[in-house]
Amino acid sequence: MLLSVATYEYVCMACERRFEERRSMSASVETALACPSCGSDRVRRQFSFIAGTSSAGSAPAAGGCACGGACACRG
Repeated sequence: MLLSVATYEYVCMACERRFEERRSMSASVETALACPSCGSDRVRRQFSFIAGTSSAGSAPAAGGCACGGACACRG
């Protein structure tokens, strides 16, 4: 059985540390999680957005992929 895992970003409401956690995509948002810095359970998942802007006639990023050509895809 293949398990779908994603990396989520969190912020601790007690010490304001931001951290990432790999979790099953089927796990409930309410699944208990503690801050790796202070141990508080007052953490909130953050929304991450990858956004770019483009104007008509502009060339795509080098490599033509979301990373701007920094990865091995060199699409």
